[in-house]
Amino acid sequence: MGRLLAISGSLRARSFNTALAHAAQALVAPGIEIEVATLHGIPLYDGDLEEGEGIPPAVEALKDRIRSSAGLILVTPEYNSSIPGVFKNAVDWLSRPGSGIKELFGDKPCVVIGATPGGFGTIMSQAAWLPVLRALGVRYWSGGRLLVSRASSAFDEQGGLADEMTRQLLEDFIRGFHAFSLR
Repeated sequence: MGRLLAISGSLRARSFNTALAHAAQALVAPGIEIEVATLHGIPLYDGDLEEGEGIPPAVEALKDRIRSSAGLILVTPEYNSSIPGVFKNAVDWLSRPGSGIKELFGDKPCVVIGATPGGFGTIMSQAAWLPVLRALGVRYWSGGRLLVSRASSAFDEQGGLADEMTRQLLEDFIRGFHAFSLR
């Protein structure tokens, strides 16, 4: 089966990207399990903090969740046409030398999706992730692209996807990524 881990790169309480991760979790086909994680509690990277106290507990907890997953779904906002700082900061903590980067990310199936209020979806942010993912050594799935634009109208008041076509696209996308993660 293999559980997938969807990590939302937004800290907002009513984040479109966290809502997208939960929508994926709710729409999965039988036999697919998605766990949703956020980046709450991860401090800004500080080498002095790392040297004095080690890897923060929130980072260690996320590392454990990544290790036990069959694949990663990075659910990314787009800030100024790129990766959100909090998301890149988390990856920087997760990939510290000596922390088992190859064990954590090496050949791990991974895909990037995202939602944004803008009209172009998260196309620039998703492209900005590619060199980072290459450096991490993940096995990136390029079998499709999922960008939710105009997110303020794509989700209802409860955070569910309001559009049937987007729900179907998400369901098909997750099914395709899940199949890739089993290879």
